[in-house]
Amino acid sequence: MNILIIESEIYLAQKVVSRLLDDGHSCDYVESPNLDSLTKEYDIVLLSTSLPALQCKNIIKRYKDSIIILLVSYISDETVTNPIKDGAKDYIMKPFIMDELVRKIYHYKECRSLRQELNTMRRYLDFMFKDIDLEETTLPPSFPILIETNSQKCADKLVFELSKKLDMGVKFISFSNDNWQKELNSTFKGIIYLTDYHTLKKNAKENLIKIIEDKNCILTSLEKEEAFPYKKIEFNKSDLVVLNNNIMTINDYVKLMVLSFQSKYPDTELSKKLGISRKSLWEKRKKLGIEKKK
Repeated sequence: MNILIIESEIYLAQKVVSRLLDDGHSCDYVESPNLDSLTKEYDIVLLSTSLPALQCKNIIKRYKDSIIILLVSYISDETVTNPIKDGAKDYIMKPFIMDELVRKIYHYKECRSLRQELNTMRRYLDFMFKDIDLEETTLPPSFPILIETNSQKCADKLVFELSKKLDMGVKFISFSNDNWQKELNSTFKGIIYLTDYHTLKKNAKENLIKIIEDKNCILTSLEKEEAFPYKKIEFNKSDLVVLNNNIMTINDYVKLMVLSFQSKYPDTELSKKLGISRKSLWEKRKKLGIEKKK
């Protein structure tokens, strides 16, 4: 990491720089900075609040995208409260144990990395789920629940939305995994999300129903499950015509492709990708009852 140390106590600053260099970081040290001279960007800024309050405020503003840890001699509004309101992350009292400072640095670096990863995943999920409308579909906030669907992605979005609403974590377990029973018997306190329920045999389903009675479980199936005794909802993606990985007929395949891609490709290109003529595509639409989107 690139680290800037702003500290008027030279001996303390040298100790900090020496330790951080030993840990493999790149360090710059300034005693009394001029904002115009601070042209580099840093991951971490260690800022002494012995500087004038206005100068500290301007430095925090300059490095608003960095992790700022205050080096303070005493605690007051001027040295701690106000700088943290301005954007500093934390403080450490002088004199401090060097290991404690290093621990804080790594803690906030890890927090920032996790936050960035979380934001990336949220943007990715928003992109993946953007074509799934939940306006008229919600999961009841009680368990167990079975989602009957023709799209695993539809069920996934429902589960993520409920997880956010209830502020509960999610543990994913697939019945296609040989270790699913061991994973289900864990003491996890959040939502247990069980997929591929349709792959279980009848006796396995009967045993499972007893096990999940008092657990926060959501199950998904790509088939109708008439014997499931708890809450069930149906949530299908309207433009999908295939269930449970069954082999599709040619007409079903054409219908799926046309419904999925007719808004993306003009008829000339779509018919070429399907290996049929534009006339055949028109005839398929008429035969299969597909309305052409404009």
